[in-house]
Amino acid sequence: MVANLEVGSIVEGKVTGVKAFGAFVALDENTQGLVHISEVAHGFVKDINEVLSVGDEVKVKVLSIDENTKKISLSIRATQPAPERPERKERPARPARPQGGGRKPEKQSATQGFNTLEDKLKDWLKQSNEIQADLNKRSKR
Repeated sequence: MVANLEVGSIVEGKVTGVKAFGAFVALDENTQGLVHISEVAHGFVKDINEVLSVGDEVKVKVLSIDENTKKISLSIRATQPAPERPERKERPARPARPQGGGRKPEKQSATQGFNTLEDKLKDWLKQSNEIQADLNKRSKR
């Protein structure tokens, strides 16, 4: 294994194989790791073959080393600065929905809109008490 290879270290390697799920990178004659397709570049990579080829020299960061299986997870993306995000433009306001045609309007109730849980609880308790009183009246008949 590469001397002083630790999680977080950045090393040079050579792409030895490219598969749909990622690329195999040789770190030395005896040590190889895998760069998952999600770790190849910032942004979405649809076809890894458009980004990497066998024989490419790459700089990789060691993400993890499984001591039992000796599998090494690598990242090319982690060695590159993240691209700057373009500033978000304000979206134009949505036009108001036309009244009339289309769907039937839903029935509006006095409790429609935002109510706190405390307000709703009071309403529920009131309704529950009314139902209980009505049931008591019926059972006495």
